[in-house]
Parts: sequence; structure tokens; C-alpha cells
Amino acid sequence: MTAPATGRVVGRFHGAWLRVEGYWTWYRRHWLSTLYSTGLQPVLFLAAMGLGFGSQVKAGPATGGVSYLVYVAPALLVAGAAQQGVSESSYPVLSGFKWQKDYLAVTATPVSPGQVLGGHQIWTTLRLALSGTVYALIALLFGAWANAGALLVILVGVLTGLACGSLMAAMAAWTFDEGQRFGLVFRFIVIPMTLFSGTFFPITQLPLYLRWLAWISPLWHGTELSRAATLGGRELLPVLGHLAYLAALVAIGWTIAHRGFYRRLVA
Repeated sequence: MTAPATGRVVGRFHGAWLRVEGYWTWYRRHWLSTLYSTGLQPVLFLAAMGLGFGSQVKAGPATGGVSYLVYVAPALLVAGAAQQGVSESSYPVLSGFKWQKDYLAVTATPVSPGQVLGGHQIWTTLRLALSGTVYALIALLFGAWANAGALLVILVGVLTGLACGSLMAAMAAWTFDEGQRFGLVFRFIVIPMTLFSGTFFPITQLPLYLRWLAWISPLWHGTELSRAATLGGRELLPVLGHLAYLAALVAIGWTIAHRGFYRRLVA
């Protein structure tokens, strides 16, 4: 007579949270190695551009009538979140399939591939929120915030980082031989997106035939939202449009990544 099964079904959220606990176990031992990406990199940009270069830029129509430091501070938080979202969802995701293969080990338990992806997304959200908070507190010491809208900028940074990270996770989930693919994404998409999505200057300074590249960039939409939160002067309809665009990218990335996770993790 066979013994009755002792396993139990893991709830949808519980399974994802178990993955988050695994990430946290690693992070609390190695957080120092991530300190640079957790807020310090955008802070260095803020010091260089906001205080250094910004000291040579006079407040005017291009900066919304505020100092360049106040103008660039919210955009740098969002830009840092976009870069971190891509970074967290490229090699770490592929590693779960190909090198460390921890995704294969986890899905040998009652945790499903969808819960593995959900755990990754929750952890990415927490990391983005932590990085944004660290940056916001340090930027506060610089006098970079015009008002309490900085709290909303943290949320905008999380949404923008998830939009970029979800698309990157989708690519990683369908990547078997990475070659130079991720390096090309960072070099020819992430860095140009940071430079030409309104982070350092209004996109109206770009030639009209290139401006559409900024319009399709998730970072431009996040930057517009961040400045709406801190500087105001934006109408409700465009703000809702920016939010809808970023939410749509998160949904699209999630859907493609979800299919990729099941394709690779279900025998």
C-alpha cells in the first residue's frame, strides 16, 4: 500500500513570496556589494550634473524656472531606476535558467514558474523602492527637492524601473545563447535612452525627426511624471497617458516573460 502524499499546494502569493525570502537571504549578506547601484550611482550623477555642471546653468524656461539641480534631480532618480530595472532582469534572470539554474531547482518543488517570475518582480520592486528612497534622502541634503512631491517620484521610479525591467526579463526568458545581446542593449538602448529622454534637457531641443525616439522611450514618460510630481504645470490627461503607457509596458513584458518561464521550466 502506497503512503499518502504529504505535499501541499503553495498559494499563488505565498510561492512568489518564498522566492523573495530567498533573495532577501542573499541580499542581507551581500548588500554592501550592491551599495553603488542602490542609490549611489545616481547621486554621483546628481553631484556632477546638478551641482557641478548645474552651477553654470541659469534658471529659465528650459528648466521650468527652477535651478538646474531641482530640474535634474527627479529625472536622475527615474533614470537610475530604469537602469537598475534592466540590470536586475538581464543576467540574473538568464542565470536562473542557464548558469546557477536555481529556477529549475525551485520549480522542482510546488512553486510554479509563474510564481518564480512573480517573486522576481516583487523583489525588483522592493530593490527599486529602496534605491529610490536612498537617493531621495541624499538628494534632500543637497536641497534638490522643491516640495514633498519627491515621495511620488520614488513611486514613479519604481513604475519606470518595472516597465524597463519587465521587457528585459521577457528578453532574458527567451534568450538561450546571450552572446553580446545584453551588452548591446545597455550600449545602444539604455545609455542613449538616458541621454536623450529629457533627463538633462527638454526633448524639444532634439531635432523633430529624432523626437519620436524619446516619445516611445519609457524613461521619457517616467521623467515627465517625475517632473509633474515635483514641478507641476502638467495637465491631468497627459499624466494619465504617461501612467497608462508605463503600465502597458509592464503588462506586455510580464506576459511575454510569463510564457518564456513556462516554456523553459515546464517539461
